Amino acid sequence: MKHLLVLALFVVALASMALADDVAITVYNQNLALVKEGRTLDFQKGVNKMNLTDVAAFIDPTSVHFKLKSGGDNIQLLEQNYQYDLVSSEKILQKYLGNDIDVIMKNGDVLTGKYLSSSSDYLVLQLPDGAIRLINDKELLSVTAPKLPEGLIIVPTLEWLLSSDVSGKRDVEVSYLTSNINWHAEYIALLDAADTKLQLSGWVSLDNKSGKTYRDAKLKLVAGDINRVQPPQPMYAKGARLDMATASAGFEEKTFFEYHMYTLGRPSTIANNETKQVSLFEPANTPIKKLYRYTVADGSKDVNVVVSFKNAEANGMGMPLPAGKIRLTKLDTDGSEEFLGEDQIDHTPKDEVVEIKVGNAFDVVGETNTIDSKRISDRVSELTIEVKLRNHKKEDLTVSALYNIWGDWQVLESNFTYVKKNARQIEFTVPVAKDGESVLRFRVRINS
Repeated sequence: MKHLLVLALFVVALASMALADDVAITVYNQNLALVKEGRTLDFQKGVNKMNLTDVAAFIDPTSVHFKLKSGGDNIQLLEQNYQYDLVSSEKILQKYLGNDIDVIMKNGDVLTGKYLSSSSDYLVLQLPDGAIRLINDKELLSVTAPKLPEGLIIVPTLEWLLSSDVSGKRDVEVSYLTSNINWHAEYIALLDAADTKLQLSGWVSLDNKSGKTYRDAKLKLVAGDINRVQPPQPMYAKGARLDMATASAGFEEKTFFEYHMYTLGRPSTIANNETKQVSLFEPANTPIKKLYRYTVADGSKDVNVVVSFKNAEANGMGMPLPAGKIRLTKLDTDGSEEFLGEDQIDHTPKDEVVEIKVGNAFDVVGETNTIDSKRISDRVSELTIEVKLRNHKKEDLTVSALYNIWGDWQVLESNFTYVKKNARQIEFTVPVAKDGESVLRFRVRINS
């Protein structure tokens, strides 16, 4: 029923609800995190049970590990049960099928009877005299159940069976993997007026829907593609809110195995259902190249605009850049910052080139025509292709005309210089004067 309110009167006692302190979390950019928490737990001598709460709702229970922070005591974990059948109105009603409940009507009447079923419109109740009452949603105010049904819990809980040689409080570290927490990088690149330099700012966006808040945590991020057998399956998800973090102590980068690790230099609280953004590095200024690229193909007109720069220390950069979205902006003459376009970059080591496909040039147009096609033999053919590139801008420019080709090939003639980019692509360099047109003509032999 759409507006059913379930009121349950119960008292739940959960043992050992020791909340975590000294929290550290390492988040991977594959919807996964390793959580390490320091806790003080009260152990009892012998074999007994302990419930551990305040864990992530999307915990992988097979990954749980705990260890004593100081040696000398013999405490062993014998069994573990992960309980995640959380309280909800639907589950309480489901558990009370065939049992008595109290139904409070909007007119003040209270009906007691055996709960049989409910649909989107009616709740079905069998009264003490055997009569069946169908209660419309418009008549219903609330339902009261005498206690919380067995098997339902308020929060996800780890139930441990422990064997201990000691009694008393001990400091332990509990660690586990959880899903539904992820991070990615985002960049804003601000072009200068002459389109020769850009200022690059990097941000980390951390999205936490794991079902737990990590307070004052030591935060580490790992960039790289780790191998996983099977990710844990999610149980539920909620909305998110945005939190911006701009304090001065930023990330320190280092190589970690075959990945790169970014460690935040201060504690940070990562709230559940929150998207947090943290500055990745101080804004860096770097020279750029503005490129024009045209794909040689019948019907192709668009000339792509690409901005490239080298991620090098000599260019004011040099930190390995995690994969993420990069947005290009530019200041207008009135001082306002305007959006130009965006692209996705992959993990980029230092001293590698970053290319941003911004969009298509408005004032530069291409046109491709196949002028001649000859069949030399069953497997050999020749094509003569003409490409017209028109520049309506007020300055000269150079266009890279890219021709994709398959099979064994050879350029027989070309009126512009070219290079073999790889086995399947030729790049022609074509200067085009302002308000002018250049015509590229080449002949290629293909052995298929």
